[in-house]
Amino acid sequence: MNIENFFLENNGYARMKDLKFAGFHTRTVAKAVSCGIIEKIKPGLYKLTDYQWDEYNSFVDIYKAKKEAVICLSSALQYHNLSTINPGVITVAVPHNTAKFKIDYPPIKTYYYSDKLYSIEIEQVQTKQGIFNIYSLEKTICDVFRYKNKVGEDIVLEALKNYLHRKNVNLSKLYNVAKQCNVDSVMEPYIKAMVIK
Repeated sequence: MNIENFFLENNGYARMKDLKFAGFHTRTVAKAVSCGIIEKIKPGLYKLTDYQWDEYNSFVDIYKAKKEAVICLSSALQYHNLSTINPGVITVAVPHNTAKFKIDYPPIKTYYYSDKLYSIEIEQVQTKQGIFNIYSLEKTICDVFRYKNKVGEDIVLEALKNYLHRKNVNLSKLYNVAKQCNVDSVMEPYIKAMVIK
């Protein structure tokens, strides 16, 4: 079996230990990387370049690299259709005591959340390629309010406005999550102003 077929049998991903166990030499793996057949996500984790990846395969890459990573902020806004912005990097949250989290690909920006904030409203999404973690609609809104200065107020207001215009808007859940995240007093005037309009 060639290396490409091995990746195809494993949904496009493979770890170095599994490649070695299957009889592939590290030189073969390095050559496949240099030829562009596979790409390195992080040391010891690779993916097949030419594969039927869906639009969220980068989120799956991140989950495979670190199971605690949760898609957050700008990337979660985009996933939930709350913003038209297309971030150049994927924004991920990990617990604050996590060792520095960095991967070769895709490009990421890591936010270190307190244990309390990290664990609120994590959802797991199943795709054809695998699974990934992401914050719920309501937690994403609360997070962008918390990081308003980094995200930008225009993006925060666009996200809240888009959320309030959704059919599945759940204000009681939003207020409940906002309280847990300690941003309820910051968000309330904005919500009232937009709802009254």
